[in-house]
Amino acid sequence: MNILDENVLASQRHLLRGWRIPFRQIAHEIGRQGMGDDEIISLLHDMQKPTFFTLDDDFYDCRLRHARYCLVYLNVKRSEAAIFVRRFLRHPEFDTQARRMGTVIRVSHAGLWVWRLHAEEETFIEWSG
Repeated sequence: MNILDENVLASQRHLLRGWRIPFRQIAHEIGRQGMGDDEIISLLHDMQKPTFFTLDDDFYDCRLRHARYCLVYLNVKRSEAAIFVRRFLRHPEFDTQARRMGTVIRVSHAGLWVWRLHAEEETFIEWSG
C-alpha cells in the first residue's frame, strides 16, 4: 500500500490517480491532519507493508528502518512529487513491495540514496534508462 504524507499537493494526487497508482493520503483517507512524525511511524507499523512518500526530510533517517515498511523522502520540488513517486515505483530495484521493505530512501533527480535494513552504509543507485 502506498501512503502519501499530507504535504503532497492535491495536483500531484490527481496525477497519481490519473496514472492509476493506488495510494491513501494522511489527513484524507487515513490518519488525521497534523499528525506528528512519531504518530505516522506508529501508523505505518499497524499497516500491511506500506511504502510512505513524503517531502519531509526528517523521515530520511537510517534509525527509522524497519522490516514492515519503506520510507521514501522525495527530495524534489513539490510540483514534481507525482513524477518521482511513479519513477521510483517503476525502478527495477524497488518495483515490488518485497524489494522496498526495510528501506529508507532519498529520491532526487540524481538518483536514490538507500539505507537498507542492517546495512552499515548508505548506497547510491542511479536511475535506470
